[in-house]
Order: sequence, then C-alpha cells, then structure tokens
Amino acid sequence: MMLKVKNLSVSFSEIKILEDINFEINENDWLMIIGPNGAGKTTITNAIAQSVPYTGSISLNGKEIEMLPSKERAKEIGVLMQNHHVTYDFKVKDVVGLGAYSRSRGILGSPSLEEEDILKESLIMTGMENFEDRSILTLSGGELQRAFLSQLLVQNPKLMILDEPTNHLDLVYQESIFNLIDKWKSEKNRSVISVVHDLRLARMYGN
Repeated sequence: MMLKVKNLSVSFSEIKILEDINFEINENDWLMIIGPNGAGKTTITNAIAQSVPYTGSISLNGKEIEMLPSKERAKEIGVLMQNHHVTYDFKVKDVVGLGAYSRSRGILGSPSLEEEDILKESLIMTGMENFEDRSILTLSGGELQRAFLSQLLVQNPKLMILDEPTNHLDLVYQESIFNLIDKWKSEKNRSVISVVHDLRLARMYGN
C-alpha cells in the first residue's frame, strides 16, 4: 500500500491553512505529524479522510481516494478523531461492531460468528471488555476514546489515521495504546498516520 499526497492545499474563507503539502507513506510506515497548535496538523488528516474540501491529489495505490465508493474507502482508511460527539444511546458493543461496515451487507445486519470474535478481541485489546453492555453515553472521555479505537480495530483498515490518539487517556493507558497500535501495524503490515504532541512517543514509534 502506498499513500501519495501531492500539492495538497486547504483554504477556509480565503485563508490558506495548508499549501502544497507533499509526502508518501508505504506499507508498515508510521508517520508522525507534529507542530504547534494551528499549524494544520488535523487539517491534513481531515483531507485524507475526505472530511474537508481540498485541492491537489490524495491517492492510494494509484487511485484517487475521493473516487472510491464508501465501502471500499472503509476497507482502505480508518480514522480515530481526538473528540467524539455522541448523541445516540447505543451499547458499546454495537458501536464497536459498526467497524465491520465495509464487510457487512448492511449496518443493521446481524454479525457473523467471525465478526463476533473479532469484536470481542478488540474490546479485550483496548481494556473495554467489561463495558460492552454499557450505554456509549455513560462513558468518560478516555473510555470513549478506547471504544472508538476498538471500532477501528474491528474495521481493520490498511491505513489508520489517528488524531491525538491518547487524548483523554490516563498516563497508564497512553503508552499501552501506542504499543497496541504498533503491534497491530507490524503483524498486519498496515500503515499509520498520527497527529501527536508528545515528542517522546513520536520518537519511539514513528519511522
């Protein structure tokens, strides 16, 4: 897998946030995006995730991402945002199960036995196995972050985009989450892009 970003520019109300950004990442790479607040770090990830309008080219294995159907895109790219605005009263396991969208016949379809096993494994990996029947609305910020990381592990995309993945997490969980992501990346030959503020973590895990 190769992601290629060429001449990426983003503007809001005639104010240029990004101008002519260029980079490539390959299979098993972990790209760390660092910089001061307001530098456009999150805007880069939002553009790759097709959440903001942009000019330039963002392609995956030679295909423009914006041209991919939603299910195919979900197989290729998964995103963990730094904040989650949840208004629906779903159980944690149901929210995590939505990560299987790209492989399912419909959002509300019953999961297969294999998908059930993947869901349970992802909850265990993030320490959320005791929360599966809780309402998503009752979770703390850190628990919510781990629940959506579980969803991303179920999705199992080729490229994982993480915007401040340790946001809201206690110190005890921060490094363990990075260890988990690094193991997932290496075992499955995936790639990761992370927006981070912690230079220590960037040096430890980025390449």
